[in-house]
Amino acid sequence: MMTDPGKKHDAYAVLKHRDFRLFISYRFFITLAIQMQSLIVGWQMYELTKDPLALGLIGLAEAIPFISVALYSGHVADRYNRKRIITWFSLLFLLGTLFLLAFSYDRLIAFMALGVLPIYFVVAITGFVRAFLYPSTIALMAQLVPRYLYTNSSTWNSTVWHVAAISGPAIGGMIYGFFGVEVAYMIVIFFVMVALTLLFTVKHYPTPHVELTETIWRRLGTGLRFVFKNQILLGTMSLDMLAVLFGGAVAMLPIFAAEILFVGPQGLGFLRAAPMVGAVLMSLILAYRPPAANAGRWLLISVAGFGLSIICFAISKNFYLSLFLLFMSGVFDNVSVIIRATTLQLLTPDEMRGRVASVNSIFIGSSNEIGSFESGLAAKIMGLIPSVIFGGSMTLLIVTAIAKKAPLLRRLNLRALK
Repeated sequence: MMTDPGKKHDAYAVLKHRDFRLFISYRFFITLAIQMQSLIVGWQMYELTKDPLALGLIGLAEAIPFISVALYSGHVADRYNRKRIITWFSLLFLLGTLFLLAFSYDRLIAFMALGVLPIYFVVAITGFVRAFLYPSTIALMAQLVPRYLYTNSSTWNSTVWHVAAISGPAIGGMIYGFFGVEVAYMIVIFFVMVALTLLFTVKHYPTPHVELTETIWRRLGTGLRFVFKNQILLGTMSLDMLAVLFGGAVAMLPIFAAEILFVGPQGLGFLRAAPMVGAVLMSLILAYRPPAANAGRWLLISVAGFGLSIICFAISKNFYLSLFLLFMSGVFDNVSVIIRATTLQLLTPDEMRGRVASVNSIFIGSSNEIGSFESGLAAKIMGLIPSVIFGGSMTLLIVTAIAKKAPLLRRLNLRALK
């Protein structure tokens, strides 16, 4: 592990930095809001259409704008003040939620006139927002703490994110089920406002020096070449992208909740939260025992475990067994998340963090949305359960292929990256 010279490992060291505490608190509430909105939109879409492909199209509607601007957003994060970027795009997300609330109050008339197009429109705005938030967030977080705390900061950042991702679907499902869609969107708005209040208290950090004579195309090309010439970065990003692309069952959870497990929106909230519970518990373990030595081997094992969990989930007909299997998928997934995040922080120069993070977001962030579309399309063609089994099986094949093609990734040791 990487520690400050002369000091033993302190699992809580990064939490002693004021701005880091405030910033991950902002991330908690904005993630809570995003995850709540994702569940609310998914269940609302299912109620309106009863169509698995419509659920999959939610992912595509978010992925297209995300991918379209992802590289440019990395350039922006390296060129302009990162805190201001995060503030403005958080406000844009708030505006989208207000639009969803207005649509929901008159949804029957709006549905007859425009169908579900207004929902897809706001989902597209969310993809646009996430494309700009991600690289600026990753780049700013690296400025808040010293280099020797990058592993510790990645672990706590992952923990906080997953706690929010647990709470968001659970709160969203419960509020939707008991109080309706309008109240659920109001709570999302409240959490975004809390997040913005916390963000305002974080100090402004200067943007790293950039060569102003470089053209935007040259700067974007530099970021792409940096990633594609680094076998470790390219391998970790590809592994996670392909595993999530084929192995994700989250987009189909409304159908599992309604037609296989019969648990309604309340149960859907718990199903969505289960992987996050597993991820949080694993984060707490990794805070004390960071995956430094043999990180590459653990990365491959964890992604394979994720694939197996998804296959077993597809077969399960018991709600509690399904919860456990999703829990285990989160346990395995979080190991790969922390290893990838730490590797990205350690191997990237500060002046390139935004661009490299944007490339990573194309690999990782968009794969969730495209994976949702793939899941919906596969379920439409193959049937729900066979499509999820197929996705988990593809994940196992991908792990095997990357393990053979990327020897540097197999031998990755984070202790050596100081």
